[in-house]
Parts: sequence; structure tokens; C-alpha cells
Amino acid sequence: MPAILIRNAIIVNEGKTFQGDILIQNGLIEKIGESISTFPEGTEIIDAKGKYLLPGVIDTHVHFREPGLVYKADIYTESKAAVAGGVTSFMDMPNTFPPVLTQELLKDKFEIASKKSIANYSFYMGTSNDNYEEVIKTNPKEVCGIKIYLGSSTGNMLVDNQESIEKLFKIPGTVIAVHCEEEHIIKENSKLIREKYGDNPPPSCHPVIRNEECCYHSSSHAVELAKKHNTRLHVVHVSTAKETGLFDNNLRLEQKKITAEVCPHHLWFSDKDYAEKGNMIKWNPAIKSEHDKTTLLQALLENKIDTIATDHAPHTHEEKEQVYFSCPSGGPMIQHSLAVMLELHRDGKISIEEIVNKMCHAPAICFQVSKRGFIREGYWADLLVVDLNAAWTVDKTNILYKCKWSPLEGTTLHSKVTHTFVNGNLVYANNSFNESIKGQRILFDR
Repeated sequence: MPAILIRNAIIVNEGKTFQGDILIQNGLIEKIGESISTFPEGTEIIDAKGKYLLPGVIDTHVHFREPGLVYKADIYTESKAAVAGGVTSFMDMPNTFPPVLTQELLKDKFEIASKKSIANYSFYMGTSNDNYEEVIKTNPKEVCGIKIYLGSSTGNMLVDNQESIEKLFKIPGTVIAVHCEEEHIIKENSKLIREKYGDNPPPSCHPVIRNEECCYHSSSHAVELAKKHNTRLHVVHVSTAKETGLFDNNLRLEQKKITAEVCPHHLWFSDKDYAEKGNMIKWNPAIKSEHDKTTLLQALLENKIDTIATDHAPHTHEEKEQVYFSCPSGGPMIQHSLAVMLELHRDGKISIEEIVNKMCHAPAICFQVSKRGFIREGYWADLLVVDLNAAWTVDKTNILYKCKWSPLEGTTLHSKVTHTFVNGNLVYANNSFNESIKGQRILFDR
């Protein structure tokens, strides 16, 4: 592997922004300096003058749909979209088909990724009411975490037996990631909406069915259990202002036992957008009010919420065009997540240093990722070059998701990733891919 020297970049890392060079050798960051003049013969030089150099984004919450649902997406297509958007590592959820409820099925996903993924990868072990003996075999140094669905989910993955939940929350040494929505509240609200509208209510009913009460009831219970059992808990896709009060910002992230995630779609859209976007922004948990949106961003800035992840969850366009109760929840976001956050930076709502913190550093800290998430000598060279002055409009000609649609279609974004390095390999440069390069399995310092 030839050495690579990135020159004249505006480097954003660990709360600082400065101009400098980075030398990459053998997949690692060999040297960071103001001006590197000594480098091996044959080194490839990339001039990043006027552009920003960031650590690769670590997306800790995706649904790449493989195995079993590959007509929607697969590990190859979505990892390709990921690196084009600056995501160099992802952690994939277990609600594939079949759901990942055994160690053998978990092993199968890692095997698929080793052959197909352009980005680095890990996979969550799934849980049910009756697979505890399989779950406790999970190796925390080689698997990102354990996922518990405390609300409705795909397949046999709703954990609603209290004894099972308590046992799972006692598992030490790993991250317990939870989807928090209360199933009985969803059912009661759905019944009321059906009585009023039939099978095809307007999509604006989604945050009425999956409302604040539904989310808070479940997430507050999860936090209570975590405190009881000293669980390392990560609450995914927080969607309400009320929930942000559950999380502490008085501790350093490294010291926290309970952390939380927010998704770009909950920071970008609100219930005002259902009239135009309809089911295309039907996610679980639901996109809610403007107040929720602004409070979530404030909680992110105040360190009550710790990480940003996409909940990238593609469905076909035909599926999303079905009537409300038949339309599946979820949408694609991983190619556009960094660009969306950089739009909020452009609007003066968040600094670029804080974006890097929440999308790169904090995920690495929360999940104890080994040698990734920072620009440090000796770390893997997962890096991206971004042009903050490169306007482009999202449309079907530039969407890389297998589903070939995005809820952002027609939106003009003003930042674009020009180069993505994964483990020191230049896998994406100016809309071209080196698809011969494969990512690595993420390891964890636990």
C-alpha cells in the first residue's frame, strides 16, 4: 500500500481547527504536522487546500437489510452510499430476516460484510423474550452491542417480558442499545385513529399514534432499569423534548453509564413536513413538533444527547407509497447525514467542531471503538475531505441507495465529501469508487 500525504487541509479534530498535513502509511496515520516535508518515495500527494479534513464518521445505527431483505438494500450498496457521504464505519441492527437471534446468524452477517462492505462494520446481537443463552455468548471486544426493542419491531424481536428484560439489563461489559416506544400505547392510539380515519389516515397522524407519552413511558423505564442494574445503556433515536430531561450532562462522556442518540431526520424535519413529504418521512419513532426538533438540537449542544446516528432504514418507493397502516416506517439517510448537519452549521446552529465531536469522537467513546473516530498518530486512517462550498441538489441521478429515493430530494446542500479514506485506502474520490477495497471488522477496547 503506497503512502499518501494530504496537504494544506483545514483539520478539524478534538475541538480544534487548524491547517496542516497528514501522512498515511500502512493504513495508519503516521504523522500529523503543520508542514510535512519528509515522506517515502512514491507517496501519493493530495492537495486539500481550502477543504476540511475530518475523521471518518462512525454511524452506530443502520439497517442495511442483509440478509433476507436485499430487495430494499444490501451491505454493498449501502456501504457505498455511506463512504460517499463520509461514513467510514457502521453498526448494523439485527432486525434482518431471519432476525439475528443466534451467534451463528451473527457470524453469518460478519462473513457477508467481509466480502461486500466498502466501509468498516460491526453488527448488533439481537434479543427476544427467549434467547438469553445466545445473547450472553456475545464477545464485547468483537461485537458493538446488544439491541433490545422495547417497542414494536420486525419479526420475533419485541422484548416485553419483564423477567427477560431484567436479565438482559444485567449483562455486563457491553453496550445495551434500546429502542424505546411503548407497545400498548401505540396499539391504543392506532385503534382511535382507525376509528376516525379507517386504514388510510393522513401521515400527520404518525406522531399522534407514536406520541410523546409512548416514547417517554418506555425510555424512562429503560433509564430506571439501567440505574437499578448499573447497565451501560444507550438510548437510540430520541425524538421528544421530554425525553431529553432523562439524561445527565454533568459527567464527562467517558464516565457516563447512560447515553443517548439523536438522528438527523429528527433535527431536520418536523410535523410541518408531513403535508409535503407524507409517508416518506414516516420513521419510528415519529418525527414530531418544531418544539421537539429545536429542543433535541439544544440537548445535543448541552451534551444531554451524546451522539448522532442515522437509523438509515431503506424501503422501496413502492412500499412507501402504500396507505398509511400498510406503509413501513423508515427511510434512507446515510449518504446525506453529514451534509445535513453541515447545513445546520451553515445556518449557525452548530459548530463544525461539535459536528465532528457528535458524529466521530463521541460514537468512538460511547462504544469504546479501538483506534478510530479521531485524527491521531497511530490510529486507523479513516478520514474524509469535505468542500464546504460545493452546492448540489439531491435527486435520483446522484442517490446511491439501492432504493433510489431520499426524503431530501429537491433539497440543495452546500457541502460535499470529495475524498474518503478507509483504513488508509482512498475508496472514494470525486464521485469515483475503488470497489476492490473492503472495510475491516471494528474492534472494541472493552
